[in-house]
Amino acid sequence: MKVIIRADASIEIGSGHVMRCLTIAKKFREAGCQVTFWMEPLPGNIINFVAQEGFDNLEEADYADLYIIDHYALDKEWEQAIRKYAQKIFVIDDLARSHECDVVLDQNIVPNYATRYDVLVPEHCIKLLGPQYLIVRDEFIKVRQQPRERGDIVKRLLVFMGGSDPTNETMKVLQALDYFIFEHVDIVVGHGNPSKVQIESICNKRGYHFHCQIDYMAMLMQQADFAIGTGGATMWERCYVGLPSSATIVAENQRETTEYAEKLSVVNNLGWHEQVAEDTYKSLLSTLTVNEMGAKGLALTANKQPNAWMYKIMELMK
Repeated sequence: MKVIIRADASIEIGSGHVMRCLTIAKKFREAGCQVTFWMEPLPGNIINFVAQEGFDNLEEADYADLYIIDHYALDKEWEQAIRKYAQKIFVIDDLARSHECDVVLDQNIVPNYATRYDVLVPEHCIKLLGPQYLIVRDEFIKVRQQPRERGDIVKRLLVFMGGSDPTNETMKVLQALDYFIFEHVDIVVGHGNPSKVQIESICNKRGYHFHCQIDYMAMLMQQADFAIGTGGATMWERCYVGLPSSATIVAENQRETTEYAEKLSVVNNLGWHEQVAEDTYKSLLSTLTVNEMGAKGLALTANKQPNAWMYKIMELMK
């Protein structure tokens, strides 16, 4: 089966769409499919990183059994145009937009998550909605199966503010951290972070552990007592492995899910990035507590079959 994945990464977009599509790509490759990406060479792209993972990149449309689309800038009209190249179309969304597709996956949980796509997709469309359809790498599944008991005192801190960190949250956190001492601090950035050289220099001076574009995030999450991060997909990954965390909303599409996650007590929502300053992170760091956040995150993301979406797609393609 031939699969084409349409997604992009850039300084503005970030790398989240492509990274979660890499998880999907590897699952389909394991199932014996031929998988190719279609990414534009935007500033801050990670085309070379995807190539290192073993996937070629297209520059234009081609015929495929399955098109996977994970892109906020591509809509129903684009999907209708690509239909002549695709036997089936699988759309990944977080925003409850209108689509022309055969399967839609939205792993987020909001008050009306189970019904919000009812009038937005064709009647025949298979709807895979909510945390039970989380897209998770094998490393996260293994960590979840080996839960770690965390004490009341935060000794190990993990900071990851997204691959490109367009709002420069990592630097705000580093400025706040200058007033605190932790036994171990991990700072993670992506290739698309324009401040990564400066961040690495600060980490080296302070003895923090600097990581760039890694494939062992689950291990760092397992070792950490608390994480400072953003909303979006990585927020659900932290919940999936039971890691207490804060979330800064750095994009409008993260607002509703992050605010609802706070109501469910699975994350400490710091709010919209423009209102989050160095002092906000100072206040967080001075009152860090583990409480029951991790356990609630584990309960919310529980599922009988990890990556259940994969089995649904393979059944559809038979």
